[in-house]
Amino acid sequence: MNAVTGHCTKVARNLHMERLRNHYLFPEFTRALSTPEGYRGYGAEQGNKELRKAIVKTFYGDLPVKDTEVFVSDGSQCDISRLQLLLGSNVTIAVQDPSFPAYIDSSVIIGQAGGFEDETGKYQNIVYMKCGPQNHFFPDLSNTLRTDVIFFCSPNNPTGHAASREQLEQLVEFAKENGSIIVYDSAYAAYITDESPQSIYEIPGGREVAIEISSVLQNCWVHLVSVLVGLWYLTSSYFQTGFLSYMTLIELCAPALTAMLSVVDYYKENANILAESFASLGLTVYGGVNAPYLWVHCPGLRSWDVFNEILEKTHIITVPGSGFGPGGEEFIRVTTFGHRETILEASTRLKSLVLV
Repeated sequence: MNAVTGHCTKVARNLHMERLRNHYLFPEFTRALSTPEGYRGYGAEQGNKELRKAIVKTFYGDLPVKDTEVFVSDGSQCDISRLQLLLGSNVTIAVQDPSFPAYIDSSVIIGQAGGFEDETGKYQNIVYMKCGPQNHFFPDLSNTLRTDVIFFCSPNNPTGHAASREQLEQLVEFAKENGSIIVYDSAYAAYITDESPQSIYEIPGGREVAIEISSVLQNCWVHLVSVLVGLWYLTSSYFQTGFLSYMTLIELCAPALTAMLSVVDYYKENANILAESFASLGLTVYGGVNAPYLWVHCPGLRSWDVFNEILEKTHIITVPGSGFGPGGEEFIRVTTFGHRETILEASTRLKSLVLV
């Protein structure tokens, strides 16, 4: 037999991989899959059917969403990039300003964004929709340029604002008039406690123009070892996908859902504690009501300067608002995820802070 020739690296094989067999049941898997009864082939490409049914029943209730419109994947952030690949580099996009960085980052990677302008902090080919306190965190659509795709997050990361029904009706109508697709990120919908819609599909016409993304992981932030899956939606009348990320089928049972909502309440109480601390410093605090984030306004101060000062004086890490777009300057984002004792300690430290 002729020896295989070609380039050979000097990197040795990791022999420690063999030690995984006793812990990961590889031999048992092999034996089971080698029988006619045990061999299953590839998993269902759309995802487990019972899981898809349970998701529709539990999270969409009476909305016109069918289990056959659900497709399972490995997570919503991954699906943002996959969607960008599907749409290609020739589409135009609009994003909220400020917004979750993945929308812009994926646009840059796929070639949609154009060059970066240092003086404005914006990419040339992206439409930035200003969403700040001055316009109730909702863009002035009458002055918004038409784009193929509109990325819209509600409740918003980082501002914590949940769009009202009236606002979403305007957004859907705007998309219909312009022939645009809304990529609607509802990752924090479980935090909504007022009348704000939890799904874009609650809005008439939403199914015609919107792709919905969500995530149970962000909704509960449970400290479990779980497997992330995602969900796509396809309707027969229009090519639209809703990407959702869920952990495991067990989370869809009633006791687990109740427990998840109690975790949401826990983090919302954390938000109240931290919001009071920042307010005691004379700062205006947004969010924390319908989302697990506080959006703290520090007028006249650069967000990175505020970040550094809080870190140096209190050893507390926040997120500079400018990381979410130019509209985030003068703001910091504060997460409410954390154990109560940690939040209380942070609150105590913050109350003694003097920003300069």
